[in-house]
Amino acid sequence: MKETIILMIKGFIMGIANIIPGVSGGTLALTLGIYENFIGAISHFFSKLKENIKFLLPVFIGMGLSILTMSSVIDSSFKHFPVPTTLFFMGLVIGGVPLLKKKVANSKEKKQISSYVIMLLTFALVIFLAIAPILFSGFKEANFNNLNMSGYILLFLVGAIAAATMIIPGVSGSLVLMLLGYYFPVVKTIKALAHLKNISTNLVVLVIFGLGVLVGIVMVAKLIEFLLKKYEAKTYFGVLGFILASIVAIPISVYHEIGSISFTLFPTIIGVVLLLVGIIIGYKLGDD
Repeated sequence: MKETIILMIKGFIMGIANIIPGVSGGTLALTLGIYENFIGAISHFFSKLKENIKFLLPVFIGMGLSILTMSSVIDSSFKHFPVPTTLFFMGLVIGGVPLLKKKVANSKEKKQISSYVIMLLTFALVIFLAIAPILFSGFKEANFNNLNMSGYILLFLVGAIAAATMIIPGVSGSLVLMLLGYYFPVVKTIKALAHLKNISTNLVVLVIFGLGVLVGIVMVAKLIEFLLKKYEAKTYFGVLGFILASIVAIPISVYHEIGSISFTLFPTIIGVVLLLVGIIIGYKLGDD
């Protein structure tokens, strides 16, 4: 029972991460210590069906609850308390870095210069994705009103792409959705469904999008599992680049979203406290 509750809490945190542009659910899955089990359970779902359901169900329940209940809360927190909220999520990511460094150190594969090059490339990729909305403004948002067959197919493909980025540590699925013009329409649809508005229309949109997400998750899970088996050290170095860059990408993305951040005394003090709390939570849950 305790293990199930902990998995639900970790899933809840992962769900929150996927709401926020700049924060990766894959990052927090890794820093919370469930990434490899998560990938394995999805990639080999039917081979150990009962065991995998026991693991994945509480994680997905936690993720679903957080997405449905926290979309408005997180949005308001970043708008009204940007410094404390940003520092808390940065703390969650920082808290998991020691766990990842341990995985890199314990890798049996020989460390090569190419591993460090991969780390720098993944670091640069995340930073680019973070500043892309600032460099390339004016993205056209998708319109879910009166979608035709091609619109639903595109929605499915976008869901698959978003899932692929959600599961890769350090790459924010919500940020990629924003670049594609689907982030705010999807969030608005989730909010509308949570308030029981246009239930049938919104449900169809989210089911099609969700099926795309499911297909994307399975495909990327198999790819990452292959990379971890064949190129363990290089993969972990790449992930470390993603993680370190995401610490920088979070405040950049928040700044882009709300326009400005004011570092007044009291919110900054609260933010530093929450940063430390986030680090402790990230470290403890990852070490659990």
